[in-house]
Amino acid sequence: MYGVVPAGGAGSRLWPRSRRSAPKHVMRVSSTGQPLLRETIDRVRPLAQDIYVVTEERQRDMISSLVPELGGGGILVEPSARGTTNAMGLAALIVHERDPGAVMLWTAADHVIRGTRAYREAVERAVRVAESSRELVAIGLKPTYPATGFGYIEAGEVQKFGRSQALRVRRFVEKPSQQVAERFAASGRHFWNLSMFCFRCDVFLEELERFGPKHLEGLRQVVAARSTGDEARAAKIYNDLPNEAVDYTVMERTQRLLAVPATFTWTDVGSWTDLAALLRSDDEGNVVEGPAVLIDVHDSFVSAPDKLVAVIGCDELVIVDTDDALLVCDKRRAQDVKKVVERLGDTGQVRYL
Repeated sequence: MYGVVPAGGAGSRLWPRSRRSAPKHVMRVSSTGQPLLRETIDRVRPLAQDIYVVTEERQRDMISSLVPELGGGGILVEPSARGTTNAMGLAALIVHERDPGAVMLWTAADHVIRGTRAYREAVERAVRVAESSRELVAIGLKPTYPATGFGYIEAGEVQKFGRSQALRVRRFVEKPSQQVAERFAASGRHFWNLSMFCFRCDVFLEELERFGPKHLEGLRQVVAARSTGDEARAAKIYNDLPNEAVDYTVMERTQRLLAVPATFTWTDVGSWTDLAALLRSDDEGNVVEGPAVLIDVHDSFVSAPDKLVAVIGCDELVIVDTDDALLVCDKRRAQDVKKVVERLGDTGQVRYL
């Protein structure tokens, strides 16, 4: 099995700490003190024959410094970020070219996972199913609460493949309403979509040709141009490809998708609220980083390592201070931080990005 780790995003919902120059996957947000990308590589390494990181050109040097053992050949560079359909397709083409029978595990660089044995069991089972079924496999997690910020996989009947079994996927549902999420969490047949997929590269490329032929044809041209050393042409072709998530292009449309349930503990650290839940709180439910003074404050997250912050009479706040920006928001609206990033981009204030 080949581990492929996408590490090209910026983590806009953790602004202002996460920026283009310091994206979420290089942040040290868990108890290990290691960057999330480093944690991911170390988690996958015992299970994989080889590991690749997919990243965009402007993050190449940053990624190389974090995982120097991969060398130049272990970093698959996109000319620019153009969505997971193109990133996954490019990786599948390159890995398939190097090993035509390769099985690939696609796993995000910026998630926190706990439970080494459960993680290993889920991945090994997904690999066995992918090898024996010639189908795509999603690793899913039973919801522990009715999250509205995650996608859901609805699973159907059990299917057996040798010594392993998996569930036929009926459909994907992206970020449901609170009412729908509560129904999904109680159903017993819905799983969180972790964006963790396992498949034979040739099987994925078959499905990409069926549902995203423009992507595949363009990616083949990119690989061909690079083989002749024409990086400028490769970049132009890549930058002209449709920018789409693989969930929409392939996973929601294919009839060849199975689900393997997992039992490890997982969070995608998709907001400051998620991060606060990972850290130790005080008796009032507050998570504090820095010299804060809190009076009648409850269930809040305050991160200002280099500045004294005083807060009085507030509940469920997020306060994050950096050298050039200060974020204050209702903890229940932490997902909306990405709207700030969008507004800054729309108004040309890119120095804050």
